[in-house]
Amino acid sequence: MIPTVLAAAVVAMIRSLAALRLQRWHLGAPAMMVLGGILIGLLVQDSVAAALNTDVAQHVAEIILAFLLFVDATEIRGGRLWGNSPGPAGRMLLLALPLSLGAAMLLGALLLPDLSWTMLLIIACVVMPIDFAPSEGVVRDRRLSARVRSVLNVEGGYNDGIVTPVFVFALLLAGSGAAATTPLDALGKAVSQAAIAIGVGLVIGSLVAWLMHRTDRAGWTTAQARRVTVALTPLLAYSAAVQIGGNGFVTSFVCGIAFRYVHRLLVARAIHRAPAGERGHALTALTRDFGLLEDLTALMTMTMWFVVGIAAVLMVVLGISWQAVLFCAAALTLLRLVPVLVSLFGSSLPRRDRLLIGLLGPRGTTSIVFGLIAFNGLPDGAPADTVLLTTVLCVIGSVLLHGVGAEPVVRRLGTTK
Repeated sequence: MIPTVLAAAVVAMIRSLAALRLQRWHLGAPAMMVLGGILIGLLVQDSVAAALNTDVAQHVAEIILAFLLFVDATEIRGGRLWGNSPGPAGRMLLLALPLSLGAAMLLGALLLPDLSWTMLLIIACVVMPIDFAPSEGVVRDRRLSARVRSVLNVEGGYNDGIVTPVFVFALLLAGSGAAATTPLDALGKAVSQAAIAIGVGLVIGSLVAWLMHRTDRAGWTTAQARRVTVALTPLLAYSAAVQIGGNGFVTSFVCGIAFRYVHRLLVARAIHRAPAGERGHALTALTRDFGLLEDLTALMTMTMWFVVGIAAVLMVVLGISWQAVLFCAAALTLLRLVPVLVSLFGSSLPRRDRLLIGLLGPRGTTSIVFGLIAFNGLPDGAPADTVLLTTVLCVIGSVLLHGVGAEPVVRRLGTTK
């Protein structure tokens, strides 16, 4: 265990010290950490499965997902649900996303016929939500139009929050321990947990943001303490919800939305009321409070990519089927592109922008964490192994396809408008 942690720390340190240089070679954090994980996995392959399938690994993955959902909910530019493009973003989340999940299940039924529909739904939830970790600069690339960047930013921020309740529902039905015996029972549990989660998330997110504002005005806190408070908020929200029987993931996501909204509202009021010479301080607070949280999340994300590299070695040992390879290749391409084009048909976006949105759909940390949670939550056997296999193939495929391939796509189809 200690050698593995040491190796992960060394790879992360090398990547951090040479981040800019490596980016010029299209070697971002995901690629570096996956390569490091593969090298270590080759040395400890006999103990990989046992290390991944433990209660500790399960809880670590759950906490990381809680942080990711909170961060996603707080990072939407402008703080609005739909960003600057309500029509296209709404279509992506409410039409393209369900279509892609359904298409993944249908293709899975053809290529992986031994899996139940609940397992196919779990796999669809793992491989379809997008995450820009493999190509971090896409949503900031000025060669893309502002509307395209806005749509991708909103979709990347909210699709995992929308998919999470569906994933939990399927896992309740398919998991060990008889968490739910029928679809109606699983749906009832999922709805009950989500209802509790929404209430807890709204209360904690709003209350923490308000308390931060009040204590700052009273002179009770410091800039560092505020950053610590923000970093603790998703952990507090997730733990509180789980303790009272709610869905901790939904709570973290809703908490992030509530926190961001109240935080921005109070900072805006402070800027309006402050003397002209002091407004810069209040404006800086809008972004500085999230610094520690972003750094912690980046470190957690790097850890997950390292785990993917280790898991890749296990998948090679167990065997990689051509059906799984074909399924993941389709998930990264056609199962993303076709639903996007269908959902955006007739929208105000130019044809080139619709194509860009469909092609720029990387998979990343969300898929990794969903996959690890499912692998640990399912009974041991072929279905659990298939979930882990599709997770590894999908995210490594995305590193290759989107990490390297995003640049030529943007260069050819991008615009500076």
